[in-house]
Amino acid sequence: MTEKYLIYGAKLFSILFAPFYFSILACLIMFVFSYMKMLPLNYQLMILGIVYIFTIAMPLSGIALYRKLSGLRRHQMTKRELRFIPYNITLVCYACCLVLLENLHIPHIMISILACALVVELVCAIINNWFRISAHAAAAGAMNGALLAFSLIFNFNPIWWLCLTLLISGMVGSSRIILRQHTLSEVNWGTLIGTVCGFVTILIV
Repeated sequence: MTEKYLIYGAKLFSILFAPFYFSILACLIMFVFSYMKMLPLNYQLMILGIVYIFTIAMPLSGIALYRKLSGLRRHQMTKRELRFIPYNITLVCYACCLVLLENLHIPHIMISILACALVVELVCAIINNWFRISAHAAAAGAMNGALLAFSLIFNFNPIWWLCLTLLISGMVGSSRIILRQHTLSEVNWGTLIGTVCGFVTILIV
């Protein structure tokens, strides 16, 4: 019985913290806890709507359509050789979102968040040509790296936020292992790569 609830919890956590949701989650955090909360509500909603459409709705719809046309089942999408098309669908959607927001001249901090998400997806897609890593862990790791980079840029102590993001990152990785979607090595590499990509991208962009 305990094992069943553990699996249910892992499934729920994997869904709630899927890679697609981290961009909009980061935007929401910025709108609540940064200077961007002073922006007009309709402007905030417009940005959130664009991010939702291009980083969640369109990639998920595109991947679902690809699965339907190819006759693949959901569990087959975890195979390394079958992840090429989903990664490319996601990359195109993220790139379009970044270009659109850049043309709308939104605050640079939002651009850096989307650039970070795009870089993480791109690196995961490239590495997937040789071996699998956990995209869930990479996205969660990027959250840690981005937080550390923002703490340097804005000169604040990130310790409590970092404790939270590390906890989430650990739970995401544990969930993927419990569900037997990834090995410990794949989760660790995903977390490390995501952390480095998140940190470097935010500082550079």
